Amino acid sequence: MSVTYFRPRDRFDFSKITLDIGNPLQWDRSHFLKHFFKRVVAIPEGCIDEFYQRHLAYYLSHHTDGTAEIFFKYFWSLIERQLKVLLGKDVYDKHHLKNEREIERLQKFTALLISLDRWNVHKSNDAVIAQQESEILALKKELTQLKADLKKATTLETEGYINIPEGYRNVVLHLHLQMQELKTPEGKELMFSQTQSVWMKMICKYFREGDKEINYETIRRYFPSDKREPGDKHADIPAKAKLFTINPAKKRS
Repeated sequence: MSVTYFRPRDRFDFSKITLDIGNPLQWDRSHFLKHFFKRVVAIPEGCIDEFYQRHLAYYLSHHTDGTAEIFFKYFWSLIERQLKVLLGKDVYDKHHLKNEREIERLQKFTALLISLDRWNVHKSNDAVIAQQESEILALKKELTQLKADLKKATTLETEGYINIPEGYRNVVLHLHLQMQELKTPEGKELMFSQTQSVWMKMICKYFREGDKEINYETIRRYFPSDKREPGDKHADIPAKAKLFTINPAKKRS
């Protein structure tokens, strides 16, 4: 690998953030590729474009017969090859997390290079395949995460429900409204929710009336968002449906 394409780090340059390649003291130029990717991974994401432009300017200033296209092709080949190497590694590799971080960084470089590619270098077969493999890997990771999220979200799901006899739906609604008013011995609400929709959704999801689903919009009028000012659309539970009253138990001696 030709180190002449890239600006080497100045000797005794101990700055923590540098865009140049190599160590501040003596380093073996035959290990250029290792130092190159070490810098690629280390620089801040916002400096990717500056990194490319800095080394392009260095290359052009040191090669009278050099062109931006030649430099681009060489830079692209380094990024493309390393990305393919990392994508080919087993997910159970002991360095998997490190590989994933490097893949993400190389994909950032790839995106930048594609935006700078006036010569359609990135449309070569190898480049297209590498990009597709990268996208497939990202989709697989997203799918795995979505499956995990779905499994977690549906852990408590059930196909069963609590059935209410036909005509007794409002009786059950009245019980739920009473439960909202219950207080602990310390005076705190026994069951608190920010909105009434929680109660309505719970009833519609887990209860049936005569084995039929309960319509959310139908029961909305019984659960006003503001009980102090319920509004014109509010309706009280009919007296005939108030069959049960929840009262606190007598204190035991």
